[in-house]
Amino acid sequence: MKDDKSERSRPGWDEYFMRMAKLVATRSTCIRRSVGAVLVRDRRILATGYNGAPHGLAHCGEVGCLREQLGVPSGERHELCRGIHAEQNAIIQAAIFGVSTRGSVLYCTTKPCIICTKMLINAGVERFIVGELYNDDLADSFMKEAGIEVIFMSPEDL
Repeated sequence: MKDDKSERSRPGWDEYFMRMAKLVATRSTCIRRSVGAVLVRDRRILATGYNGAPHGLAHCGEVGCLREQLGVPSGERHELCRGIHAEQNAIIQAAIFGVSTRGSVLYCTTKPCIICTKMLINAGVERFIVGELYNDDLADSFMKEAGIEVIFMSPEDL
């Protein structure tokens, strides 16, 4: 009798952590887009984050989406949002627990916006593995200038 473990294939590390980012996204409280992020160094999870309202505040599902009410298109006027982006929450979680993110890799279900990109650069994140693409030319130019390697991993491949 063969061992079932020997017959199934194990996911590669990038696929493994991107699947975790997809799972983290299921905790999102944003009614427009669910995003999950995982920060990893040396194949160890440092922190996770999903997009949603700050701790203790009402979720968008409870009070509505201000951006939707105002007709703000995706990628514009980030300050008019109740939620914090998944990448920001991952950095915040690492800070709360005193975990350095220097030299880490970001696994995120969506490519970071310019605000998150700037924060991730300053947090020392060196590589981005992303699922859904997000059109932000300024973020792209900052990633390139900072030497951040960006790898697209199609969600359909997971």
